[in-house]
Amino acid sequence: MAQINVVPYIDVMLVLLVIFMVTAPMLQQGVDIELPKAPSQALPDATKQVEPIVVQVGADGRFYLKPVRVPIDDAALAETVRRQRARQPGRPVYVEGDRSVAYERVVAALVLLKNAGVEDVGLLTEPPAEPQEP
Repeated sequence: MAQINVVPYIDVMLVLLVIFMVTAPMLQQGVDIELPKAPSQALPDATKQVEPIVVQVGADGRFYLKPVRVPIDDAALAETVRRQRARQPGRPVYVEGDRSVAYERVVAALVLLKNAGVEDVGLLTEPPAEPQEP
């Protein structure tokens, strides 16, 4: 009786596993933003049901729509947010500004969103580090 040699299939599977393990960390989406630290409350569970629109202001001052790593210009940002909000009117909008970016760029993002018809915008921050007890 003939037997199937499965060793080559196991080799191929292990090679694919290594490829996926190496490429998975590279698939991280979004821009690395160092949020300012401020005491704030977590978002309510109701807002976590709908995926929010997150506008990122990178350290370079350029705008990004999360999760894409490609910069977006002002007009395209306003139009994209306007279209997304037209499809889902109650979708929350947040601005994630890097702590080192000029305040002027964060305000520019807020103005663009206001012109796109967004009346309520949230600013995302990180909670401050808890003091270590001795």
